[in-house]
Amino acid sequence: MRILIVILVLASGIYQSATAQGMDFFHGSWSEALEKAKQEDKVIFIDAYAEWCGPCKRMAASVFPDEKVGTFFNKYFVNLKLDMEKGEGLEFRKKYPVSAFPTLFFINGAGEVVHSVRGAQSIEGFLQLGQKVLGMADNSAEYEARYEKGERDPEFLLSYMKSLNRAGKSSLKVANEYLNAQRDLSSEFNLRFLHEATTACDSRIFDLYIGQRQQEEALLGKAAVQQRILEACQSTAQKSIEFKTNELLKEAQQKMKDHYPEKAEWFALSTEMDFCLAMKNGKEFSSACKKYADKIAADNPDELYRLTTEIVKNFGEDSKAMKVAEGLAKDAADQSKNYVHHLTYAQVLLQNGKQDEALQVAKNTLEMAKAQSPIAVKSVESFIQRIEG
Repeated sequence: MRILIVILVLASGIYQSATAQGMDFFHGSWSEALEKAKQEDKVIFIDAYAEWCGPCKRMAASVFPDEKVGTFFNKYFVNLKLDMEKGEGLEFRKKYPVSAFPTLFFINGAGEVVHSVRGAQSIEGFLQLGQKVLGMADNSAEYEARYEKGERDPEFLLSYMKSLNRAGKSSLKVANEYLNAQRDLSSEFNLRFLHEATTACDSRIFDLYIGQRQQEEALLGKAAVQQRILEACQSTAQKSIEFKTNELLKEAQQKMKDHYPEKAEWFALSTEMDFCLAMKNGKEFSSACKKYADKIAADNPDELYRLTTEIVKNFGEDSKAMKVAEGLAKDAADQSKNYVHHLTYAQVLLQNGKQDEALQVAKNTLEMAKAQSPIAVKSVESFIQRIEG
């Protein structure tokens, strides 16, 4: 009989990739955040939290550090954390009332609430929330009307392009129309325009950007250029999933290798996993997870745990994939004293039909759980009872 593996999301709160870039939080004041949002024409995301709040802690531990969350929110929002029970948070909640923790606010540069949600979100839920807010804050229709009437001022075109990019709409028509008319791309304005226009690596604009890389780095800094290359390659990798086209994925991986070699191996392995998962190919996905574990996450039990749970969640009925999951779970447990890693290993063993081994690992895990919390003890004891019963 198949045993359902319980993914211990609430109990763990532990995943933070050693290689991933999570959310960057602004460290200035609320007024400075408003000014930054105005200047960059962005919406401010505010994590309105309290120190004692359990859901706040779980979201901070497992959602904000996620690489996909970081890529999305760092690009489109000014991110700010405010403790609602001290300092500037006390003043903030006078204007923006908080009745539950966390409350997630989205506020524009004028100080107007675009949207707010009470309660912690999952990674996918948080990303969907961000997409929803971008749609609500989408002002590209206003720019489009002016564009159709013939307005072509360069600053206007830059603002129009930014609004399209924020809304997740194609800006290629606007970008190409402007760039095709330029003889010199090395002016400061044109470099900034080209930087904003580079939204995918499978385009002529990306090649133009790389051609101006030295000047772009002198103007914006090496880190900003590398981030733009990464985002462009990620966009094309995502497009490969949407169109189920492996050729686009290989192009994105090659562009990373050519132009951002420091992150190329991580990018190739992680996007390979994403593609195989989207194609629902258990054999290829588990193989990609094994490669990622060997080359990137061999010494990171939290990452090994994450890979294990991804295989179990998506390919729990695939015996070959579950064999890989068992190896990853064992490696995580061997390196960790966190009871969650050991209990997960026991769960995988049980699902793979190794009842005696699962019971022994679970009993050993009970001692670790006792040092953790009563909830941890209850989780392990419940699992042991399930086996023995």
